[in-house]
Amino acid sequence: MKNVIFIGQSGCGKTTLCQKLSEQAIHYRKTQAVEHYGISIDTPGEYLENRRFYNALIMTAVDARIIALVVDPTAHYRALPPGFGGIFGRKKVIGIITKIQQVMPKRLEEAESELKQAGADPVFRVDTPEGIGIEELEKYLSEEGSSR
Repeated sequence: MKNVIFIGQSGCGKTTLCQKLSEQAIHYRKTQAVEHYGISIDTPGEYLENRRFYNALIMTAVDARIIALVVDPTAHYRALPPGFGGIFGRKKVIGIITKIQQVMPKRLEEAESELKQAGADPVFRVDTPEGIGIEELEKYLSEEGSSR
């Protein structure tokens, strides 16, 4: 069983985050299908952006203990509907805000509010290439992912 599935819009930083958490070299590439990185499951952004693919997210999440909803605060379009985390049943839903150094604090607060409305708690703020917030996220995933 995988510990965490990353769900978010295209370009929000899911693949970069998976690469960092699995200690791989970071290089951008478009995720075309579900990919596995150690304890992580990386999903294409289109799965969130198109409601007809929600069933694919639900089925892929069966193999995860933690649902990680990832938000890019620099994006203007928001794909996470309120209560979205509830479609995964009783699984733990967390939020991750990426690219935190690229926006003003107000945008970070808006992103955190979006994640909380979607059902995420706690919410982590990270800058993946710089490694900011990664250690805290890794510790949480390690503790929560093995606690069941």
